[in-house]
Amino acid sequence: MKLSIVGTLYCSAPFLREFYERVSGVAKKLCDEDYEIIFVNDGSPDESLLIAIDLFKEDPHVRIFDLSRNFGHHQAMLTGLEKARGQKVFLIDTDLEERPEYLEDFNRELDCTGCDVVYGVQDDRKGGWFERWSGALAYFIYGLLIDVEHPRNVVTMRLMKRGYVNALLEFKEYEVTISFLWAITGFDQRPQVIKKLKRMGTSYSFGKKFDHFINAITSFSAAPLKFIFYSGLAIFMISLIYSIITFYQKIAFNIPIDGWTSLILSIWLLSGILILSIGVVGIYLMKIFMETKKRPRTIIKSEYVR
Repeated sequence: MKLSIVGTLYCSAPFLREFYERVSGVAKKLCDEDYEIIFVNDGSPDESLLIAIDLFKEDPHVRIFDLSRNFGHHQAMLTGLEKARGQKVFLIDTDLEERPEYLEDFNRELDCTGCDVVYGVQDDRKGGWFERWSGALAYFIYGLLIDVEHPRNVVTMRLMKRGYVNALLEFKEYEVTISFLWAITGFDQRPQVIKKLKRMGTSYSFGKKFDHFINAITSFSAAPLKFIFYSGLAIFMISLIYSIITFYQKIAFNIPIDGWTSLILSIWLLSGILILSIGVVGIYLMKIFMETKKRPRTIIKSEYVR
């Protein structure tokens, strides 16, 4: 099979049929009839699955994998990639923020350059000032803490060759941050600038984005643990120097030791650092705990395949 198109479903009902029609048109143009469209239903609470089943009945190119619950966007994407059979795999969200017609441009770039992956990056990050500012800050912190060449403003949409997909699926961790997995898999990857549209409403709240940020750092960097060590070392050295100075002033000059305010502030500072340190270590222990359980990333409840 020449091409697999993989998309996840979560509150996708308003866009799904239009997405199907548009991406099918491009696929037929590129591969005639030698393609498949894979939908992974990630526990969508709306009618996305019912619409996808109607498309399955109408078109033999459509395959559906219905997950037993909502496992998360990244896990659902990997499930779709595991089921893809094409020599090229096009991964894209079904909400039409990314135009399906970009597939033609991506395929041209892939064939002309001989690279392994063509992925989309936004020409200008969408959203209001806070979303753009927080996104820029996140990428800045990634650059400081994580030793991975992660492209800025990357989007879901990407066209991949089979060898790259097979290598990507070698990663078996339960706690998934897929954009960093894309990066550390290697191969020859080329960016393609796209215009990402903005629609009202999104399932990616600020809380989910922040969880993704924390997960990325603790999955691909030991810098927070090193920060705890160096912070403790710095506090110890400052406290030791201050204690020596205070003791010398008391012995040599009989200067009284006072300062309830400084004492309380010191207690608060050290308590905050201790609690933060315990929290950071707890996150790493939690990740180790989850990975050692070897739980499946997703569970497929039902399949609609031919």
